[in-house]
Amino acid sequence: MTPSVNRRTALAGLGAALALPAGFARAQAGGSVVIYTSNNQQAFEAVVETAAKRLPGVKFSAITGGSGQLLRRLEAEAAKPQGDVFWSTSANTLGAFKHLLEPYRSPELAAIPAALHQPQNLWSAANLHVAVAMVNRNQLGGVPLPKTWADLLDPKLKGRMIIADPANSSTALTILWGAEKMLGPDGLKRLASNLKVTSAAATVLRSVGQGEFAVGLTFESNAYAYVAGGQKEISLVYPSDGTFTTPEFLALIKGAPAGDLAKKACDHLLSKEAQTELLLAAYRRPARSDIDVSRHVQLPPLASIKVFPIDEEEAAARRSDFLKRWQALVTAVGT
Repeated sequence: MTPSVNRRTALAGLGAALALPAGFARAQAGGSVVIYTSNNQQAFEAVVETAAKRLPGVKFSAITGGSGQLLRRLEAEAAKPQGDVFWSTSANTLGAFKHLLEPYRSPELAAIPAALHQPQNLWSAANLHVAVAMVNRNQLGGVPLPKTWADLLDPKLKGRMIIADPANSSTALTILWGAEKMLGPDGLKRLASNLKVTSAAATVLRSVGQGEFAVGLTFESNAYAYVAGGQKEISLVYPSDGTFTTPEFLALIKGAPAGDLAKKACDHLLSKEAQTELLLAAYRRPARSDIDVSRHVQLPPLASIKVFPIDEEEAAARRSDFLKRWQALVTAVGT
């Protein structure tokens, strides 16, 4: 993308890429990078605009979808990769797709804590997510504002809560895996009985924002966009009994057609410039240790949030088993 390309042009380019197969988008672009991403338009725009200085003349296109869907697409394309960079999902989802990724150690890792990148350099954290309950207070109907995970088990909330399908969404997988660890199998079963499951993570946000549901289980950055947008009826609840954090990782796709340019794109996504802009535009907590979040947005300091630790490697290893058990619960309660 040339330095003169503005945000509107970036959106037009994104729309074109979404409408066409990845290979066609690449053929039209010439020196280009194709990013398979579960991130929204604001996030994509942010990294494209900041790339104009670091990678002048490079054109970016995006293929979007849920992280699980995109990884299954990569698997189908493994013999002839169509994408260069996968951005992004949690380790509990990436773990089952290691064979699709190329090891790469970016020089930007000097500013990212060692715990936030994979030991074999298969993926690196671009940002840190915090699980929250996105609550539309106008739709609670007399039910007190939930403050804990246990509060979300209240039968009065049955049918008034929504989450994405964890088979398609790493956000939902992280939240539900953590909820079972905190509440136990019976607690997960009771939570399932209250929840409506939707195929797309974006539906969770839209339906709570529009008042169709009272509570959506999602990540902080997604929900905060509605607060920042002026919807005063929306609250972000950080459960006082602890919530779950997870790094969101990016990875170099094995056999990336863009070659070394794909590596430079990874470097850019991890750079201070790109991560600062992502914080400003899409409210993503940076993985880098050299960015002060409180100087840019009104999100609580991470130190003030009680975190319930979860084992990402265990979640990755047991993902298939968990998804089967979750589907059985959903089927049983008829969500």
